[in-house]
Amino acid sequence: MELPYECGSGTCGTCKARLISGDIADGWPDAPGRKHLKAPDEFLMCQCVAKSDVVIEVAAFVHTMEAGTCTPAFLDGHIKSVKALTSDVAFLEVELRKPLEFDAGQFVLIKVPGVPGFRGWSMVNYQRHCNTLEFVVKKKPGGGISEWLFGGDREGIEVEVFGPLGRATFYPSLARNILCIAGGSGIAGMMSILARAAHDGYFTQYNGDVFFGVRSMKDAFFLKEFTSLREQCGKKLNVTVALSEEEAPASSVADYPQLAFEKGFVHEVAGRHMQSRYQNVRAYLAGPPPAVDASIRMLLQAKMTTDNIRYDKFN
Repeated sequence: MELPYECGSGTCGTCKARLISGDIADGWPDAPGRKHLKAPDEFLMCQCVAKSDVVIEVAAFVHTMEAGTCTPAFLDGHIKSVKALTSDVAFLEVELRKPLEFDAGQFVLIKVPGVPGFRGWSMVNYQRHCNTLEFVVKKKPGGGISEWLFGGDREGIEVEVFGPLGRATFYPSLARNILCIAGGSGIAGMMSILARAAHDGYFTQYNGDVFFGVRSMKDAFFLKEFTSLREQCGKKLNVTVALSEEEAPASSVADYPQLAFEKGFVHEVAGRHMQSRYQNVRAYLAGPPPAVDASIRMLLQAKMTTDNIRYDKFN
């Protein structure tokens, strides 16, 4: 069944439901999202497991999953490698014991030793059946899992994975131009979407506009990967790096001639470039909540319909 999930990590409260009959087990009684529960028979579906046949009341329409949908499951793996991209952003690989089937733009939940609960990370790579998952993780001060990740050598550590999850997915049958607006580590899921689109020659027919927002050039990453995508896909794919705190140094502009650089918040830069170009567009958004909210407002003011604005909530 297609149950209503958003973060999947027990924080947002989207999956709140009421138990009518049957038995469930709560895997994380201290989940932050329990603050959204108002009655003793309410629970968070993403943190609970059915121990018998159950009847539940869900505050949303529930449908049978479409044929071919990737079904979430628990998998075991280990951290294969961790590499610093910037002072507070790391690229890591997780090797799974069994392959995971996922769609471009989806994410999984990761649990590491000694840190309660799961955290959601979007896959950077795309391959329909994949044993190695690639992620970008930003260090958040006080963040349990990011402090753990940046706090020592974590290669070889066993982790638990649940997924895939997420509705901000891309399929070549979409037949629309693509708009990607991402801040910081939110670019991860966009890279997966672009990888699949490039593999299928999608940009021979449709346009792709990517806006990647960071504070300054020292915070930027994946510029070589963006250059390779542009060389592979041609002029229908455009990539703009938005720097909120500075103008791009002349050396960076010279080093990456395939990319455009502008000063401003990423939603502002995207709005300037996309004026009168929203027809037949699917927009994908990711990043810090304020950046996503600002991008949503900008797109709605441009008269984009909500069914063509896709994002997943991680906070």
